Amino acid sequence: MIGEQSVRNFTLAAHSSDPELANAALMIARLEYPGLDARPYLDQLDRLGGEARQRLAEAAAAPCDAPPGINPMRYARVMALNEYLFNDLRFVGNSTNYEDPRNSCLNEVLDRRTGIPITLALLYIEVARRADLDVQGVNFPGHFLLRCPAGRNEPYSADLIIDAFHGGALLSVDACQELLRRHQSSPEEEDAFESRAFSRATKPQILSRMLLNLKRIYERMHSFPQARDVTELLLAVDPGSRIELRDRGLLAYHVRDFSAALRDLEAYLRFPAPLPVDEEERQEHEQIWEHVKTLRRRLAMLN
Repeated sequence: MIGEQSVRNFTLAAHSSDPELANAALMIARLEYPGLDARPYLDQLDRLGGEARQRLAEAAAAPCDAPPGINPMRYARVMALNEYLFNDLRFVGNSTNYEDPRNSCLNEVLDRRTGIPITLALLYIEVARRADLDVQGVNFPGHFLLRCPAGRNEPYSADLIIDAFHGGALLSVDACQELLRRHQSSPEEEDAFESRAFSRATKPQILSRMLLNLKRIYERMHSFPQARDVTELLLAVDPGSRIELRDRGLLAYHVRDFSAALRDLEAYLRFPAPLPVDEEERQEHEQIWEHVKTLRRRLAMLN
């Protein structure tokens, strides 16, 4: 199991007001690489950011033609960063081995120059921040995106929506709506598209999305001890998550830590259920209650 000190360190990093994401991401990577030294990777990001800063300054001095409604200087800087990361350094989306857990580990993304949307976006954010370019995460359904927002002195200029998984491609609103449909969004999600689809993702939201991807991969691999460690970090980000409390209990059951499983599942049953309670919620409550009764009997026999 992940150590208590590691969980505490991650909690502090996840909720810090410092915009740094890489340090917390490398803590997540320690689930796969327990002895990982973060310092060389943070130093590498600093070097990438320093080179990017110089290139973006040169691009801003001679801005290129921008699409209508886009600030030419901001467009030139984004294009220069795309050129550096995706053409010169050859970072690329890993579409052939998408479910490889290494795609969710920032150290491996830096070493192998490949990853999934969330990790490539995090890399992009961290390099851009070091180059003094404001780039924000967008918690877009099904496919994490980026936004380079228009500045306060650009009242009639549009944001740039960036897809780090596809080489920094710039997406129109129509392209984003099509992406939303491809990921089988609900009618409610499509109706709410304009109001929330491009809102800025907070640091906890970005880290949670990384963790949820990794948790899903570990569960598919039946790597239940590692999936359980992921739930520890998810609960560090959001201690009030009823779903993660349930899953931590079920994963503890899988690895035969029955006392921990009983503690979490009993706590889950005490959590107020969302209202109104539908049939699926009622059935799940009954299933968890059966697990709790089985665990109580099993533990009673051991005492």
